Amino acid sequence: MQTVLKPLALAIAGLMAGPALADCIGTVTIGEGASQIVTAVANKPIDGACLNDLIVDTADEGANRYENHGDFVERLARQVAGWTRHRALIRAEAAELMAAGSRSDVGRFTTVRLLAFNDFHGQLESPGTYRLTAASAPTTPVGGVDWLAGYVAKYKAVDPTTTLVSAGDLIGATPLVSALFHDEPTVEAMNMAGLEFNAVGNHEFDEGKDELLRMQKGGCHPSDPNSCKGAEVGAPICDDGEFAGARFKFLTANVEDEATGKPVFAPYAIKKYGKVKVAFVGLTLKEAPTIVTPTGVAGLVFKDEAESVNALVPKLRARGVSAIVVLVHQGGTVPSAQSAASMNLCEGNLDGTPLKPIVGAFDDAIDLVISGHTHQAYNCLIANQAGRAIPVTSANSIGRILTDIRLRINKHGGDVASVSAENVLVDRANAAVTPDAAIKAVVDGYKALAQPIANRVIGSIGATITRTNNAAGESALGDVIADAQLDATNDPGFGDAVIAFMNPGGIRADLTFPSSAAGEGDGNVTYGEAFTVQPFGNTLVTLTLTGAQIHTLLEQQFTGCTTGYPANGPTGQPFNRILQVSKGFAYEWQEKGTPCDNVDPASIKLDGVTVDPAASYRVTVNSFMADGGDQLYVLKEGAARLGGALDLDALEAHFTARGSVAPGPQNRITRLP
Repeated sequence: MQTVLKPLALAIAGLMAGPALADCIGTVTIGEGASQIVTAVANKPIDGACLNDLIVDTADEGANRYENHGDFVERLARQVAGWTRHRALIRAEAAELMAAGSRSDVGRFTTVRLLAFNDFHGQLESPGTYRLTAASAPTTPVGGVDWLAGYVAKYKAVDPTTTLVSAGDLIGATPLVSALFHDEPTVEAMNMAGLEFNAVGNHEFDEGKDELLRMQKGGCHPSDPNSCKGAEVGAPICDDGEFAGARFKFLTANVEDEATGKPVFAPYAIKKYGKVKVAFVGLTLKEAPTIVTPTGVAGLVFKDEAESVNALVPKLRARGVSAIVVLVHQGGTVPSAQSAASMNLCEGNLDGTPLKPIVGAFDDAIDLVISGHTHQAYNCLIANQAGRAIPVTSANSIGRILTDIRLRINKHGGDVASVSAENVLVDRANAAVTPDAAIKAVVDGYKALAQPIANRVIGSIGATITRTNNAAGESALGDVIADAQLDATNDPGFGDAVIAFMNPGGIRADLTFPSSAAGEGDGNVTYGEAFTVQPFGNTLVTLTLTGAQIHTLLEQQFTGCTTGYPANGPTGQPFNRILQVSKGFAYEWQEKGTPCDNVDPASIKLDGVTVDPAASYRVTVNSFMADGGDQLYVLKEGAARLGGALDLDALEAHFTARGSVAPGPQNRITRLP
């Protein structure tokens, strides 16, 4: 950074030994951007440099170097007076520079840089590649927590006040390297990377409130010996060797304890940048209870997002806060394929998505919204309740993208004057970024501990089995999982099941061929790969439904079938979580736009025979669904419940029994035009 006041002797010497006049082009300017002031003073050589370069007033230096505008003007006056005394400037030039400096914005504003991401889901290692264009190729290697931390360090080297934030689902639905240790590795890695604030997402509640509180406060898991392994891998731990908990804050303003009415976590945090205060408010999507295992959110109340934020505005104002950033775990979608070419666009303007009406109801005091949940990348301007367009961003998922955000804040009053945002790939081929070696060592340590379990071969595949749906909503992997769950529960006395249903949201990855794990390309499927497909640890539940209830279940896949139940999905939005079904079961559907009228009861067949509405059938689902998850409320009415094995154990047994498993046929569900 250039020094404002120069020794006068050097200034005099500069007149004789400085750059040639031809090297100093144009006239002196003060300030930058739209507020820049152009003077008529020649950009002459002084003190071995051009005059224009000696006045420190760039956006980085001028914004954060001076306490206020008066501080800049006072320093400029001393500098100009020195040059004038030693005849480097004539009085008219000095007067013009002082007038320009007085009119400028230099010192009036501070710049705050935020780096944001969302939906990390414990992806400590690189998730693979990211498309550079809308086409399938070319791609670039991305992600990995060591590289994400490297990018953060690169920005902090330029701006030490850079703040790293997350919009939720930091943990939950994680790969084995994190999940086996109850996501302690992810929290420890994020401590090392410098994360400061994380909005609580729905997946943070996968293991319940108490476990999430342990993530914040620290301590060992009450029963699992795989907890508190940090000391073995070099992770930061407590003095007693236990898991230290998050150094960052979990934030949510709209989740309360039902019994006390008090927040479960801090609603917001305030950080000071010099004398400027910025509030970070966390929000969890209010529909979280419908997509989280009910036991995970038992005793909690999820309130309206916008109402919760707006209610905080007077409190934040009273604490001297004028700049408010919302970290909300709710999102929108854009219609185009996700790629580096589109990640800074806002195609469709988030119309018809759950996030847009939330932002539209925000108080005008909200300056920026960092969102998540939908695993999309976008960079939008959305109108709030006052009609003012505010930035709304999202950084895709699993550490592939960081959003670089800069808030320009008035030092007098603390109001946000402008916001700029840019989504940036966490590009592992970027030679200007050095991945964090200490974090990589910790991740490698946990990976080594998990490897004996992860590399155990459970079977093989001869072709990739994907979770990609066909037009009817059926996937090849969904067929395989549903069949595995039926096989695990159809024996007499072990469930007597005749049908199994699997929710598509519980299928988190594909089984790719050839395998890249222990099988070294021979198609072997490892336990670690299977865990990545089904990481939630749900158990199987077999229960009795009537044929009529099975019809209701199928209708509850769609928006609007709410008779006798809570509304299942945002108004006007298709819910369409098409359940994967086991062999022998079939049905047809057609989205008509009429509630509870998308599935023809006559098309619902078991082994070719139409299901009798009055007859009883034994049906297997996972524990998440059995408790009404994904708004499949009719399953809560199922009778004669019998608990079974873990869903992952059922998938492993299916592979073990067959040796090699083929993709499912995707011919059980038919969508009519």
